[in-house]
Amino acid sequence: MKDLTPRQIVQELDRYIIGQEEAKKVVAVALRNRLRRSKLPLELQKEITPKNIILIGPTGVGKTEIARRLAKLVDAPFVKVEATKFTEVGYVGRDVESMVRDLVNTSIRNVKEKYMSTVKDKAKENAENRIADLLKPLPKKNKKSKNPFDMLFNAGEEEDKDEINTEAENYELIKREQETLLEKLRSGQLEEEIVEIEVEDNTSAPIGILGGMNIDDSMNLSDMFGGILPKKTKKRRLPVREAREILLQQEAQNLIDMDMVISEALKEAEENGIIFLDEIDKIAEKGNKSGPDVSREGVQRDILPIVEGSTVNTKYGPVNTDHILFIGAGAFHTTKVSDLIPELQGRFPISVKLNNLTTEHFVSILTKPENALIKQYRELIKTEGVELIFEEDAIVEISQIATYLNEQQENIGARRLHTVIEKLVEEISYYAPDYEQEQFIVSADYVKNVFRKTDYYKDMRKYIL
Repeated sequence: MKDLTPRQIVQELDRYIIGQEEAKKVVAVALRNRLRRSKLPLELQKEITPKNIILIGPTGVGKTEIARRLAKLVDAPFVKVEATKFTEVGYVGRDVESMVRDLVNTSIRNVKEKYMSTVKDKAKENAENRIADLLKPLPKKNKKSKNPFDMLFNAGEEEDKDEINTEAENYELIKREQETLLEKLRSGQLEEEIVEIEVEDNTSAPIGILGGMNIDDSMNLSDMFGGILPKKTKKRRLPVREAREILLQQEAQNLIDMDMVISEALKEAEENGIIFLDEIDKIAEKGNKSGPDVSREGVQRDILPIVEGSTVNTKYGPVNTDHILFIGAGAFHTTKVSDLIPELQGRFPISVKLNNLTTEHFVSILTKPENALIKQYRELIKTEGVELIFEEDAIVEISQIATYLNEQQENIGARRLHTVIEKLVEEISYYAPDYEQEQFIVSADYVKNVFRKTDYYKDMRKYIL
């Protein structure tokens, strides 16, 4: 996937996102430039930095989805953060460097999952052996009992020979019992048996501000002290079906080299990381430099060195942000990109305006993507034994209603479809378990009847989330 051409990247994005061709082209080129850069001499690679992008458009037109699908396409570390959650240095709240720490955590999780998938067979075997031991622990040996292999050197005495035979029989018996337990375990006969296992205790009281230091929400005492504090564990009694998953994770964790995971993850975050900075328009100034706008400018100036390229210290080691791709996004209803401080504007050289969605777009959104809303609802209702069929005229009617609501009320883009569809299938979903019929056809007349077209023009608010 990392070798996709820009045209192929756009084709992949088209599977999930309708319209916004210009935005797709821009992000596709940005992604391809990473591949191009990796083929250059090392010295030249250091000089080439990504061209960060600002996506401009109202909510629900696909800004976040474009960035998220782009990262997923090439398995790149990706985080979405909201610019409004950050505070200027010196104030209580999240500092801007936390976005890089979040990216590193995501990268480590991705790389760790990749490594764990390579040892899953061995981890499964080890987990099953541990469950078998928990279900029927090995009997403790008597103080008088001896290792049968040691006894072979003292086989002159008759009682030693008897002990050798007894011990050997015990070992054979234990071995057979273990094999029997494992067979039952693998065949699913012991899923509801209760076992007691040790799990990591992640519960910790919030520590807030300690010693005048602003502590990030994602940090705990163990993180602050570099992991030198021992991890707390607790015992839990669980059925085998739940314990298996926990033990599988524990065994896989024991089989991988975390130093290698961290080293690779830090490199992935630095070279391929994508940070989606949402609501960037909310920290733009409006020409008034008093009151809250002062704080907005402060946040911009704090973000600036991160976007320009700097080194951020994380609990796993320093991370350089020179080659992280930043994608900003915002509606920019009351502000413009030019309202950002000039230095920050310079670090986002590419601006793309996304189009408002029309009725035709809504029809395509409902039917064409692989995760189309109509397909989702059909599959949900199918679990009740009822096939939900949407006629073409009904889909057009749904799209027109969504468009009208966006025009008359707040424009929330494609999210309006969730509101309309949920209202439409409310009764169907409620009675589906009791239906005797195998099909339910949603026609245009049914859609009009549900929304009572003459009424919804008078009072739209009842259909707004």
